[in-house]
Amino acid sequence: MSHHFDTPTAKEDPRINICDFYLFRGRPGTTVMALTVNPNAGVAAPDTLRDEGLYAFRFDTDRDLREDVAFKVQFGAPAHADGGEHRHVQTFEVRRATGADALKGAGGELIISGNTGRVVKADQGCLAYAGLAPDLFATNGVGFGAFRKALWSENRFAPESFQNGQSLFAGNNISAIVLELPSSLIGQGVVHAWATVSLYGHAPEVQVSRWGLPMITHFLLSDPSLHDASEKYNRAVPADEVALFSKPIRDFVEKVTVLAHSAADPSAYATQLLARLCPSVLPYELDTPASFSFAAFNGRGLCDDVMDVILTLVTNTALGDGVAPDMRLIRPDFPYFGEPHPTAASSAKQ
Repeated sequence: MSHHFDTPTAKEDPRINICDFYLFRGRPGTTVMALTVNPNAGVAAPDTLRDEGLYAFRFDTDRDLREDVAFKVQFGAPAHADGGEHRHVQTFEVRRATGADALKGAGGELIISGNTGRVVKADQGCLAYAGLAPDLFATNGVGFGAFRKALWSENRFAPESFQNGQSLFAGNNISAIVLELPSSLIGQGVVHAWATVSLYGHAPEVQVSRWGLPMITHFLLSDPSLHDASEKYNRAVPADEVALFSKPIRDFVEKVTVLAHSAADPSAYATQLLARLCPSVLPYELDTPASFSFAAFNGRGLCDDVMDVILTLVTNTALGDGVAPDMRLIRPDFPYFGEPHPTAASSAKQ
């Protein structure tokens, strides 16, 4: 949940709150894309997707920071599953959009349709899953809160905040949308990707949530003096991001490295890192092993410890939060997320 509850809109309706985005190689010649919503789905949040939501995976294939191809997912109204199962089921459709359709609206070629809660197979080897899944993002939430408090309230670098930490979201579920598609439907070579959720019903489309890189709103734009920064970020497009957010992100990195005494020239280090973090789009060379690492970003696998990567890069120190994704929650085949936690496991944490 690297971006959970970061705007008023997200707090009002967690079904349109993007928590995380993953992008990695699937079966030979295929690419897997996944986005998650609904922090603590089925307990503190619904187990459904919003039927007036437009969930999109967006790909820039020519480096102009505008999407050239997008995969857009829409859901029908929730209904109760047949039989004695106490769960909801929804219909869904996945469309591949290019050109003007990629930028706005729900147009495009229908490539997959089915029901939530099960794997759906379609032509060309396309696979889709939408439904409950275990949350794979790991963070020492208490330690991270103390670390940020030290930065902003005490003007102090406090790596000791992460000692003896526990994963805040262990045992929680999310709602996941997972697609495995032939890479040729995206493009070739290096692409730059991000995920969005928009409201799209009886009114014109309005983007309300965006994920390009982890921890942008909760960390890099966490300066309390930046009023409405998270809301502006979630409603912006990558092409506008440098003008809107490069200064506060650069200032933040410089502040942290000054406090940490971790860079000979904090200003130069901040400028160097800024080029990697802003605009916040996820680079990925199609059909290669994904790795979100200190050395480079190349997609994001389900087991990548993105929290440690961002902490290390921003502070320019070997800093980790003491927790990592639970490999036991990942399966080797589609939809790659393991079985969701029993509801009782999540309820016990509340």
